[in-house]
Amino acid sequence: MATKIMVDDTEITVMTVDEKDFISLTDMVKAKDGDFFISDWLRNRNTVEFLGIWEQIHNPDFNYGEFAIIRSQAGLNNYRISVKEWVEKTNAIGLRATAGRYGGTYAYKDIAFEFGMWISPQFKIYLIKEFDRLKEEEQARLGWDIKRNLAKINYRVHTEAIKENLIPPELTVQQRGIVYASEADVLNMALFGTTAKKWREKNPDAKGNIRDYAEISQLVCLSNLESLNAVFIHEGLSQSDRLRKLNAVAITQMKTLTEDVGVTKFEAANNKRKSLSEPKDGDER
Repeated sequence: MATKIMVDDTEITVMTVDEKDFISLTDMVKAKDGDFFISDWLRNRNTVEFLGIWEQIHNPDFNYGEFAIIRSQAGLNNYRISVKEWVEKTNAIGLRATAGRYGGTYAYKDIAFEFGMWISPQFKIYLIKEFDRLKEEEQARLGWDIKRNLAKINYRVHTEAIKENLIPPELTVQQRGIVYASEADVLNMALFGTTAKKWREKNPDAKGNIRDYAEISQLVCLSNLESLNAVFIHEGLSQSDRLRKLNAVAITQMKTLTEDVGVTKFEAANNKRKSLSEPKDGDER
């Protein structure tokens, strides 16, 4: 998987390989003034020392013998080595040369940040900032997708239970829709204290439904309530009994979730991201 970030007017590819992020040095070098090649950076003794230390920490298969030979030659006028040669001789994993659509030289993020310093201190700072922003956005999207997908999976379990226990074969499609809607509102009442219709009446300008405006902790609780409601339906409990039980569970779980440090931190980060993406007064819309 590859994504793009913009650093100091230069588009840079970030590729994920085996859950590790590699940044394109080929793209980064375009931001350097004058003639500058990756091989120039790689032949520098300080670069070789840095790469060697990085590999020693992260790579148990690093070839120390070949590395010692390369280090002894680094910095000499006649010394030249390509990324491909470096990888083949030392079994290095921090640098990689690829072909194809996203071909070029890539470096693990730590090494790419160090390479950014060769371009300029300003470029390195902007690179780190943009990379961190990319990762924050990915984590926010991942957290949201997990909660929404969990809710969808439990919703399927929930609706299957309704079909088996509440819907007689003679019901029409329209009648089935009424049963589903009423069961959805059982959960809405238990967790939010209102039905979807009443919420829309109070929020006529809102885009989406009541669950789209829920907090992360509420979505987690909602997923649990959907599973419990399916069990209660199988047990033959009446709707009023289920609502009473679900509301008690919702109160208990929300107290726990709102006190959970991990959840509150994630919600704070998610709310901050959403506020930054919303237009301010006076901004163009």
